[in-house]
Amino acid sequence: MSASGDGSMCQWKRDGELVEEPLTYDGTWAMSLAISPDQTMVICGSGDGRLRLWNVKQGGVVGDPWEGHSDSVRSLDWSPNTREIASGSEDGTIRRWNPNTGRQITSPIETGHGWVYAVKYSPRGDKFASCGYDRMIRVWSKDGKLLIEIKGHTGRMYSLCWSKDGVYIFSGSGDMTIRKWQSMDGKELVVLRGHTSFIRSICLSPDERHLVSASEDCSVRIWDLNTNQQVGSPLLHDDELLALTIPSDGRYIASAGKDKKVYVWSFEAALKQSGNQVRVRAYIAVVSIISNWPCTLQRTVRREVEGESSQLRFRTANHFFTRDTRLHPKISLTSRPYLNGKLTMNA
Repeated sequence: MSASGDGSMCQWKRDGELVEEPLTYDGTWAMSLAISPDQTMVICGSGDGRLRLWNVKQGGVVGDPWEGHSDSVRSLDWSPNTREIASGSEDGTIRRWNPNTGRQITSPIETGHGWVYAVKYSPRGDKFASCGYDRMIRVWSKDGKLLIEIKGHTGRMYSLCWSKDGVYIFSGSGDMTIRKWQSMDGKELVVLRGHTSFIRSICLSPDERHLVSASEDCSVRIWDLNTNQQVGSPLLHDDELLALTIPSDGRYIASAGKDKKVYVWSFEAALKQSGNQVRVRAYIAVVSIISNWPCTLQRTVRREVEGESSQLRFRTANHFFTRDTRLHPKISLTSRPYLNGKLTMNA
């Protein structure tokens, strides 16, 4: 599934074919998207503060838009049991919704974040974490009670994820670091450094051996959580990145950014990359008015696979989230699919 600033949401087959025509939202921006754990429903948050529920199998919107937020919906998450959805907004609140009725379950939580960039349920669903403009993580009980505040980042925070056992929280920030925290007491355990601009999205691999990050420095990076070091070469894009995900089988990384395309990368190939395996030729420029950071406009990557050579021309992406490898955007290739690397998908 992909959602875009053009107000559309698309469902794709694995080979890149659209399942049906894009779903559009009256010209409003699609700001966030989350797929239910059973992969039957998708919730989308928009720039007008409303939420819309989409039935994946039937391919249509369910009921009327959900109303409550007074500003753009920046983040969404399903509870593990699919019985509720949490939304975080630029209005500074977190709201919890019953997906069967579209009604709010409890009163809004005034988070104190300013803009709420991320909200994530714990694996057990007994609490949730949030972060935002105020450089702080807050963990909440299901009844909205503040359990702990976690401080340490020096820039606004954009992304969160939990370890499967709920013991750790990982965060990505505008201070260009990724941090690992104990969820119980907020103790900082690890700081990962390497990105040169805001880190917009992070995701743990299914086996939790690696963490993957996407940044406005136009790169996706993979981190070994045993050594706390970057592995492989950065996966380079032509513009700032906004989102990434790893499907449940852990075979691919999907990343997306500002040029309306989605990339799918081979995780195995990315881990094997090193300086002598991938050669990058690049030049630097400012790509657009809304891009404040210089990014590579064109890169040619040459890879050697089983004695063969192939050249792939890189393009980038828009907002993308999915929990399943069956759902992928349209693919345009200059070489064979997954040739030691990547598929390019036009959103």
